[in-house]
Parts: sequence; C-alpha cells; structure tokens
Amino acid sequence: MKEMDFTIEELGKRNIKSPITMSKTKGDFIANYVTDDEFVLPYPNVIVGAQKPLKRSQLFECAGPREMIYFMPKHVHAGIVSCGGLCPGINDVIRAVVRCLWYRYGVRRISGIRYGYRGFLSDEDKFAVRELNPDVVDDIHKLGGTFLGSARGGGKEVSRIVDAMERLNLNMLFTIGGDGTQKGSLDIAEEIGSRGLKIAMIGIPKTVDNDFSYIQKSFGFDTAVARAVEAVTAAHMEAHSQINGIGLVKVMGRESGFIAAYTALASHEVNFVLIPEVPFELDGPNGFLHHLEDRVRTRKHAVIIAAEGILQEQLVKEKQTDAGGNAKIADAGIYLKDRIQEYFDAKGIETNLKYIDPSYIIRSAPADPVDSVYCERLGNAAVHAAMTGKTKALIGLVNNEFVHLPMKVAVHRNHVDPESNLWRDTLDATHQPTLMVNNPLGQLFGNNPTGE
Repeated sequence: MKEMDFTIEELGKRNIKSPITMSKTKGDFIANYVTDDEFVLPYPNVIVGAQKPLKRSQLFECAGPREMIYFMPKHVHAGIVSCGGLCPGINDVIRAVVRCLWYRYGVRRISGIRYGYRGFLSDEDKFAVRELNPDVVDDIHKLGGTFLGSARGGGKEVSRIVDAMERLNLNMLFTIGGDGTQKGSLDIAEEIGSRGLKIAMIGIPKTVDNDFSYIQKSFGFDTAVARAVEAVTAAHMEAHSQINGIGLVKVMGRESGFIAAYTALASHEVNFVLIPEVPFELDGPNGFLHHLEDRVRTRKHAVIIAAEGILQEQLVKEKQTDAGGNAKIADAGIYLKDRIQEYFDAKGIETNLKYIDPSYIIRSAPADPVDSVYCERLGNAAVHAAMTGKTKALIGLVNNEFVHLPMKVAVHRNHVDPESNLWRDTLDATHQPTLMVNNPLGQLFGNNPTGE
C-alpha cells in the first residue's frame, strides 16, 4: 500500500471546555469523549508478515466530541451548503447538523447557503441565505431532494466565495457534495488559510455512486439500491411475462458499478451486470449479445443491469465537462437498447424488450431508515469536528467507525475491483460469463452457465 498522510489540519490550540458533558472513564455507563489517541486502520485486511509498523500519520482519526474545543459556541456563525446532483439523505444531513449545533453546543447562528456554491456568488433574492434552526428543519428528512436547493458549478470562484464568507462572518462551513464539491471545498480552505482566517471547512461526502476513496459507504447508497431493486423487479416481471422478454435497467454509476453490483445481489433476478470497470464487447462469438441470445434461447427471458458509464470509449467522440467539472457522458442505456433490438431483429428472433431508467426517481427519493440513521451520525460527527477546529476534513465510515479523512486524499474515486469478492459474488448471482471479450483470455473465461 502506498504510504499516505492522513493527518488532519487544525485551526489552532483547543482551550475551551466543551458544553457537552461526558465521561473520561470506561465502564461507568456514561458516554465518553473521543481522545486524540483513538485511530482506525485505513484497511480491514492484512497479510501476515507483510505489514510494516504504521505511523500515526498512516491512521484515521476517530470522529466524535472532544473534551476541549476551539470555537466559543456563542460566537459561532455556521454555514451549510449542498452542491451537485440530488441524493437521498441530503435533508437528513442538514437536519442533523443544525440540531447538533443548536442542542449540543448552543450555537444560535446557522445559515443555509442556497443553490450550492452559486449561493455565495449572487445577490438575487432567490439565492438569499436562509436562517436555520430546529423548528425550520425538524421535518425536512421526510422529503426528498435538498431543502436548501442545489446547483453545479461556482466552486472555482474561490476568491469571491471566501469574500462572501467573510461578509457573512462565517466561522465554519459544512459542504455536502461529491468529489467536485469537495475539491472546491479544499481550494476554498486553502484560500481561507492564505488570508489567515480561522474558518473550519468540513465536508460530508455525497455520491450516490458510492465511489469516494477509503470511505466504506456514502449516504444515500442503500436507498439507491433499494429503489433500483424495485425497477429490476418490474423489469423481471415484464420479461418473464412476455415471449422472449428482455428487461434492461440503467442505473447510476458514471465510473463505478457499485449500485449495479449491489442491486444484482439484492434482487436475485439479474442475468447480466455491465459496469465500467469490467471490459466487454457487444459483438463476436464471446460478446455480450451472443451470450444474451444464448440466455434467451435457453431460458426464454433475461434481465440486464447496465451502469450509465459503460461503453463511453465507443460513444464519446469529444470529451467535455459540465458546470461541476464532471465528464459529460453519452446515454449508454438507449444505445444498448437499440443494439439489442437490432441484433435480434437481424436474426429474426422475436423479442419483447422493456427499457427502464429509474435514475431521477432514485436520486430524488427520501432516505430509507438505514440511510437516515447514517446521515444523522455523519451530521453529528461533522459538527464535532468543526467545533474542535478540524479543517480540510471529510467525515466518513471506515471499518465501521466514523473518522476524519483529509480532503486531499479522499476526493479520488473508488471503483469495483474485478478481482474482488464483491464482483465474484455478483458473477455467482448472475451466472454471466467472467469475461465477454473475444481475446484468448475471454475465450478461456467466457463460459456461460445459464443458471435459473
């Protein structure tokens, strides 16, 4: 493993006693403060004899309330902003941050920045800062979307954003967003430091694709899988009820196929999972279309999950980015649907193909209970980190513990490892060939047990 530095920056020495009363003694049935000597390993598995002794900088700090804090609560003005696309659980995080600041620390100035980073850049009324308190946010977790509004872009206007933060007299900013948002947050934090300001920047990583490095699970992911399973159930029912029925479901996953893999495992009704990390060819004797034909001839129906990021090397002729800095992608779902139909039409095989794209239904859904609990704990941990004076840090779950992760190392994307037990279990669930390519390796591993 490449040696990384997971040290978290702090704004200064902590000299203020926390208003949260907790214990420092184990076994007294009272919750304990988290100390600066509590850490989590960055990985769950080790090879006997291969692991060198780890330094403190190679471990993740445990998140949670400290006995001593940096900010005087009555002087704090906290800001919250949500950026980028929608994701189940954003409102749960906002609610948790507001309530923890208000009830646990006694902070009375909390502002919601509307419409992402662009809320810092406009004087229009619709972008006005919104005052937040428990009465305002208590029921927002029942809603999908984001209570504060969201937008892509604006994160590169670093100087103007920090000017606005100074005008608002913010002491801390909680940024809810994906890798683009958190890269912007890191740039903002660097500008804050260069001006000698004492403003804590804490990120709550939001990516429904579950693709932040090191972080075990992103909020909203469990809800996304649950909604995707509902779409697969419908696709299976359509396919099973028709002559040579084929159900094709496109799910989110620009660069990572976690939703697709987990949905297949959860539904038990998927025969092919196509993800960006595993190469496949459409045509040829060991191509996907040949194996799909074999499945339809044998079992009379098939269900396919396709992550949105597949086939981009074929479909995208000129690379472009959106306002948030994300690569624009072609619609692989429609392309795959058309290619499947053309293939079976050319062979004179009757099929009934149903295509389902539940992406926006998934993104805008309220969080399921498991995600709602996760969001509550993420929001609480973010507040504890900010009040302690931590900065340039993300809150994440690693090895089932909430930790502080440096923004600079965690904003890179994680991917499904084709050699991992997750993908192995996905292949076991679908019975699809290991590789659907026409080279010698594909011929060796291109067996096609049709399964049930």
